[in-house]
Amino acid sequence: MRGFLVLLLLPILGFGQILTNDTIPRVAPISYDIQGNQVMYGAEMPPLNQVAGAPKAFYTYYWEFGDGNYSFKSTPAHTFKKPGTYEAKLWATNNYDNGKPPDSRPISVTIGDASDEASIDDPSPFKEDEDLLLKRNREPIPDQEMVFITSYKNTNNYVSSGKLYLFYNDERFKNNNFTIEDTRMYHGERIVPLEAISEVLPENDNHTLLASSSHSILRNKTLFAQDTTKRKNLPLTLEESKTLYRNYQIVAFDDMQPGEERNIFRTLKTTPEMIKDTSAIVTLRSVYVPDDNFDNHTVKDTEMEIVTSHDPNKMSSNGWLMNYRIVRFKRLKFKIRFQNNGEGPANTIRLETDTPEMFDKSTLKIDGMYPECPICPKEREVNYSCLDTILKKDKIIFQFNRIYLPGSQQKNVEEIDSTKGFVKYSMKFGKNFHKKKTRSRTAIYFDKNEPIITNYATTRFMPGISIGAKAGYIRVPELDNQQEYFVGATLSPFKSYRGYYQAELLFSTSTYDELRNFETRSIDASGNQNLVRFSESNQFDNISIYAIPASYRYNLNNFLAMGAGIQLKMDLTSTNDREITGEAFIVEPNTGLLIPNPDLNSFETLEIKDDFLNFQTGIFVGMNIGTVRIGPSVGIRYVYNFDTPNSQIQFYGIWKF
Repeated sequence: MRGFLVLLLLPILGFGQILTNDTIPRVAPISYDIQGNQVMYGAEMPPLNQVAGAPKAFYTYYWEFGDGNYSFKSTPAHTFKKPGTYEAKLWATNNYDNGKPPDSRPISVTIGDASDEASIDDPSPFKEDEDLLLKRNREPIPDQEMVFITSYKNTNNYVSSGKLYLFYNDERFKNNNFTIEDTRMYHGERIVPLEAISEVLPENDNHTLLASSSHSILRNKTLFAQDTTKRKNLPLTLEESKTLYRNYQIVAFDDMQPGEERNIFRTLKTTPEMIKDTSAIVTLRSVYVPDDNFDNHTVKDTEMEIVTSHDPNKMSSNGWLMNYRIVRFKRLKFKIRFQNNGEGPANTIRLETDTPEMFDKSTLKIDGMYPECPICPKEREVNYSCLDTILKKDKIIFQFNRIYLPGSQQKNVEEIDSTKGFVKYSMKFGKNFHKKKTRSRTAIYFDKNEPIITNYATTRFMPGISIGAKAGYIRVPELDNQQEYFVGATLSPFKSYRGYYQAELLFSTSTYDELRNFETRSIDASGNQNLVRFSESNQFDNISIYAIPASYRYNLNNFLAMGAGIQLKMDLTSTNDREITGEAFIVEPNTGLLIPNPDLNSFETLEIKDDFLNFQTGIFVGMNIGTVRIGPSVGIRYVYNFDTPNSQIQFYGIWKF
């Protein structure tokens, strides 16, 4: 049987080839040709919208054939083992292209006779002793789909049943990054709930079936540090994974034959809230339990760089948001990805990576690379493939020497992954690094071609919390015999590098005097005019609260800082001890002379108490000298209040923790 079918382009496609507006959908119709039980697939791709200044735009392909198999080739030929109707799907990715990926409508093919065995199956992708492989068709872009492929193999010498766990949505990110839109399984697998973790099962180190009918035994087992891939304490791995990820999916499988290989396909929809930092790394964790009777399992974490466009040349870091207090004890990880998009192989690849001075380059460690090769010796030339590392003042240079990396446009190159490479490395911060954002990018040279410049890999720190203890003395020039002392606390980000906001809450106790003179006049029954002169003495004792809801501070260096903000004040309690002395006189009618009149002299004392009064608002400027980022310092602050008394000067010491 031989058939040929090509889906016609939608009429709108003719306009889509002219217009580049991203609102117009691009369509890539699938074609196929059946020859017995083998089907050759292809697709007619719409024109690419080249990103200005980038390498030549191109498509990469991912096919699913509807029987549990897949391919990354542009025009794959697939042999079906059983008769039936199969739905093929295509996900094409537009690299160095401004638009969205083109859509392809799934297409069904019917295989009537699967007896033709002339075609040779593709070789197994599993290496020796490998039982879990993870692949994806593209990097995650916010609000787009991607396909995550889980391939697993039974390396036991008996039929087994087990489970596959997928943990996703890192707890370290505020929002969810993924939702699982679809899970496609072809070997009777089923999705099951996460069971209670209560048992510790025996280990199976020799991959043989025990001659026992018991399902499991309960026994104590000391928790121990596990290898990153092969592990033997399943409850510990599951508990750890649940603390790192918010969501999970579990797939159970049955009756897997020795040496059998299977695939599971998940369509992950990246959420619109996915973090937009194009150098951030998100992870998925896969756990493979090949036999439910034993605790042996494989753990693999998949790191993915968030992108805004599909560019295979990229730099990323796991330092998207770090805790400054503890990061000095950790290694910061970086990854540089590259792809040879030329028409021929590359023999020398040079990666010149900007490296901020706050990193200690002497702690550089190569964690992985492709093409895989040894590190070049430092003091002699060699004639074999190796990776050379050169440390400069402001950069690190990685150079692959004498390698063979095929080009994506090279003749007879079908596997696009063979044209890609990477370098993973890590290093520590220097001794006296500052809490500031860093940006690094890489210039990638393929042989003697012009460099390709990657995106910026950004590292930044969480604000953290710094609580400070503050105490000092306040001087108000407009008040007599005034004394005021205060204590309080400050709240600010931990050890900010330059500018930051700070809040304060202070309590003070103060005393001051106030003297007031006034007089009264009256006429008695004899017609004499009486004058009484009063002297009023007030002594105030106040307990007040100061609130600085927000002030902006700027560290000029490690030892000098400036600041300005708004200050609010209110007296919580005020006690006034008042003394009023009255001295009386008779006013001589003709001369106006004052004649003392002791009979009308007076003296009065009283205590007046009030609460919650004298609300004041002001603005201030000030400066600090000392270890202003963290630790002790002294400062002075001038406050101008909008109500009297207007001026206030504060002298204080502060210790930030």
